Amino acid sequence: MSVLKCISPIDGSVFAERKTLEAGAARALVDRARAAQADWAARPLSERVELVMAGVAAVGAMNDEIVPELAHMMGRPVRYGGEFGGFNERASHMAAIAEEALSDIAVGENATFKRYIKRVPHGVVFVVAPWNYPYMTAINTVAPALIAGNTVVLKHATQTLLVGERMARAFHSAGVPEDVFMNVFLDHDTTSALIADGAFDFVNFTGSVGGGRAMERAAAGTFTGLGLELGGKDPGYVMEDADLDAAVATLIDGAMFNSGQCCCGIERIYVHESLFDAFVEKSVDLVKTYKLGNPLDADTTLGPMVSTRFADEVRAQVAEAVAAGATAHIPTFAEDDGGAYLTPQILTNVTHDMRVMRDESFGPVVGIMPVKNDDEAIALMNDSEFGLTASLWTADVDRAMAVGDRVETGTIFLNRADYLDPGLCWTGCKNTGRGGGLSVIGYHNLTRPKSYHLKKVTK
Repeated sequence: MSVLKCISPIDGSVFAERKTLEAGAARALVDRARAAQADWAARPLSERVELVMAGVAAVGAMNDEIVPELAHMMGRPVRYGGEFGGFNERASHMAAIAEEALSDIAVGENATFKRYIKRVPHGVVFVVAPWNYPYMTAINTVAPALIAGNTVVLKHATQTLLVGERMARAFHSAGVPEDVFMNVFLDHDTTSALIADGAFDFVNFTGSVGGGRAMERAAAGTFTGLGLELGGKDPGYVMEDADLDAAVATLIDGAMFNSGQCCCGIERIYVHESLFDAFVEKSVDLVKTYKLGNPLDADTTLGPMVSTRFADEVRAQVAEAVAAGATAHIPTFAEDDGGAYLTPQILTNVTHDMRVMRDESFGPVVGIMPVKNDDEAIALMNDSEFGLTASLWTADVDRAMAVGDRVETGTIFLNRADYLDPGLCWTGCKNTGRGGGLSVIGYHNLTRPKSYHLKKVTK
């Protein structure tokens, strides 16, 4: 048994701590979830939907407590109001499409045969959720997994230690049985041992590439299904006919919001050479208006990064780029303490030889490069080990679709960025991971097909 500690980025103090479960106790909890699954799946779909949405509403009722709690745990300013809007939107959409998405696929029936394919739950789904958007990333899988008839075991990141606890308490208060949805505190060794022992029927992990590899290694030979959303280095491309002001406002917000700690945050921008100087000037002016500070202060627009360790990685990438010839446009903010409180940065004269344009930064920094045409922009966007989203900016929808067809990514945005539409599949390629969440496809990944070939007569 060990103790997990959430260290607040506000001041470095211990905000919360919880003891981890020993291996035997953890396995006993998972066994309870397995024992409860058949009865949960046997309930009418409408009842499961109603209970899940009641649980979602119960989380919403806690929002006034959740918002400052998130500020303490991971540094997001209270002025942004937490995550309930997206949390509710995603769960509501998955509830609305559940009946159609989970309905039988009719293959054909005549006097002799009836044939169809059912979608049946995997069994026990293990959700390992990250700290950067702890409620929204968790609900992406928790809601559809429960609605589909699975039981769910949730393990949240140490940095957002209280999130899973709150979600479980809310769902239980709404009538979801305790053994159907449970929150657990586990160390890495126990987590890996459970997966390796085949304790779960499906594992959904959101986190780092290294974490995804650890999940794959643990599951090797068990044939456990995995859904993996890992790193990103999402590009924006501003074409010569783009709405410049809209592109600046959206792409820079996509790069800097949540201190750049977004799965689909914008980490590199390519601008047609005719707009490059104006784009950079407007972007720099915008970032200089940001207020870095304590996230509990209503005036703060940019809080600390989640930890000094992550801030130091961003500082290192920026320093290496500048040493190699990049230009940093934002003077150090007075509130930059050399720790978790980090000056947002815009870099030009960058190249793909620099880590800041290759490695995931996951912080408030973005490199901007001029390009001559679509071919050059596409080549640069594809010059990455990652592929989550790409944001294109042009008035020509057909051109955007043609460019998008050539970009190696999971989602193509046009004239927007950094948004997860629950009607679309949230997915990635390359080292960003495999699988897909939300949408009809999300339900397909959280269930398995079961075929029925029924011969009605034998003579």
